[in-house]
Amino acid sequence: MEIQKVGQIAIPVKNLDQAVQFYKEKLGLHHLFSSNGLAFFDCHGLRLLLSVPEKEEFAHSSSIIYFQVENIHAAYEELLRKEVTFIDEPHLIAKMGQTETWMAFFKDSEDNTHALMSEFEL
Repeated sequence: MEIQKVGQIAIPVKNLDQAVQFYKEKLGLHHLFSSNGLAFFDCHGLRLLLSVPEKEEFAHSSSIIYFQVENIHAAYEELLRKEVTFIDEPHLIAKMGQTETWMAFFKDSEDNTHALMSEFEL
C-alpha cells in the first residue's frame, strides 16, 4: 500500500453556518455542497470538510492548514480588508538555498489557527 495524497481534511466547527460564510466569503473557497450538518469545499483538488463534531472527544481545534498563495503580502492585505483576524504579519520563516518561505497566521470564525504561505525564488 502506498498513500498517494491527502484527499480531505476535516475541520471541527461550533457554528456551521458561520464557518461556511467564513470559508466561502472571506477565504474565497469553492463551496461544493452542504448536507446533514456537513459542508464541503474544494481547495484546488483538496477537499475541506466542515462539521460540528458528534462527540465531545472530537470537539477541539483543528490542525493548522497552510494555504499556499502566490503573493503573501497581497493576500494578507485582501484578507485584512475582509476583517480576517491575523496573529502576525507576513514574515520570513526559512531560507533554503535560493528559496524563501514566508507565512502569516490567522484565526478562522471558529478560533482555529491557519496560515497563508508563499515561497519565493531569489
